[in-house]
Amino acid sequence: MNDSMATNSQDKIAQGQQLVLVTGPSGAGRATALRALEDLGYEPIDNLPLSLIPRLLEGPPIQRPLALGIDVRNRDFSVAGLIELIDRLTARPDVAPEVLFLDCRADELVRRFGETRRRHPLSPAEAPASGVTSEIDLLVPIRARADVLIDTSDLSPHDLKAEIARWFERTTGGRLAVSVQSFSYKRGVPRGLDMMFDCRFLRNPHWDDALRPLDGRDQTVSDYVTSDPRFPEFFERARDLILFLLPAQVAEGKSHVTIGFGCTGGQHRSIAVAEKVAKELAEAGWQVSIRHREMERRTATAAALQGDRA
Repeated sequence: MNDSMATNSQDKIAQGQQLVLVTGPSGAGRATALRALEDLGYEPIDNLPLSLIPRLLEGPPIQRPLALGIDVRNRDFSVAGLIELIDRLTARPDVAPEVLFLDCRADELVRRFGETRRRHPLSPAEAPASGVTSEIDLLVPIRARADVLIDTSDLSPHDLKAEIARWFERTTGGRLAVSVQSFSYKRGVPRGLDMMFDCRFLRNPHWDDALRPLDGRDQTVSDYVTSDPRFPEFFERARDLILFLLPAQVAEGKSHVTIGFGCTGGQHRSIAVAEKVAKELAEAGWQVSIRHREMERRTATAAALQGDRA
């Protein structure tokens, strides 16, 4: 990176108070995330009433970026109130807010509450499962507003800290974390995408009985998709566009960029293309993580069904 790009990144940071709102269902790892952010140089504050957050920012400038933990235990918590707060902070030129949502499967949350023998804040007199289900449903609108979404279901505390560092580590060199995601258009476009590419025009392995149960990570599926005569030019143009834009995102002061590839079912074409793009970006020296949304959902559903049978 050249000096002007690093300077632009620092200027961007200096323009507003950096603020990360850490939220998600109880038991998903908020305390671990706040400790990880503290290790990265953030000033963590947990369970500050929503009404006091604007007053906190009206005081003298805070030299360190802030990480505020918010969940249903906050004294004046409400979904509408938190959404209104996010909108107010986003509209302020002197604040640079981000919403970090820590997600987790319901069965895993129940297991964690069982291990710690803690009561769920929404059902202190009942089994944790009732409160877990209610809270997940309650937080759906907040989850949709997330700038960064991390599913902690299968992450150890160490893994979660590494993921937090990947997204929020502050470096003077303008380090950029790139997330490449695949998704199904039938289930809606993921929130927070910075770039999006439609792969539905490519040959669809779904119509091949042998390939239908596989996904785009399988070499035979990948070969099928890439054999489409339109694939080479599409891939080359998409890759070159992304490689052209990423340095501009760094110069703009961004710490992370999310790139989405969608197809009809989110199982074959989008995964195959996302895997190839992620590999190319990593080989070009970018820090890349990859997420296949529909595969995550299938894994979570299968785990839940297995748990019910057990």
